Amino acid sequence: MGYDKLERNLIDIIKEEQAKLGFFREDIRLYYPLSSLNHFFDAADTADEMQARLEVLPASITDKLGDIEVSHKGDRFCFHIPQQGTVYVHNNTAGNEFIKELVNLVGRHGCTMDEILDLFHTHSDNVITEEMDNGEFDRLIRFGDKPDDTYYYCFKDEGCHIIYHRFLPEDYADFDF
Repeated sequence: MGYDKLERNLIDIIKEEQAKLGFFREDIRLYYPLSSLNHFFDAADTADEMQARLEVLPASITDKLGDIEVSHKGDRFCFHIPQQGTVYVHNNTAGNEFIKELVNLVGRHGCTMDEILDLFHTHSDNVITEEMDNGEFDRLIRFGDKPDDTYYYCFKDEGCHIIYHRFLPEDYADFDF
């Protein structure tokens, strides 16, 4: 179960990066805090225990993303994904995915929070939104009924543009916003 969650998240992050920057046939490095990895595995591993857990990834991941090298410094883990992984994600990403639409919308000058909400509503009738007043973000938006997208999207209107960050529900809870 934990490796499935890890695989899904690695692919989601690569998709998001490709939506933002475009596709390049290249190695990439993705970084995770130990706490996020422990959430995937429902564990309380130390950094060394997690490193041991990730030494040999299952074929369900490596057949798609290649021979991923995992290292850590303290509680910060680096996943070095070879070109095979970026190519796999590029070749297996549908053209009309929500994340691509969101990246394009937020990247447009003059994007509004109402337009972002409208985009969410085009993908689901069950959209949950909460105002936030924590100095970091203004609004949380998430889908209430999409098992393939359980992320918490947090938005900040910076006046001239809107930025966002998406969190796994467990990581969001850790921040105690």
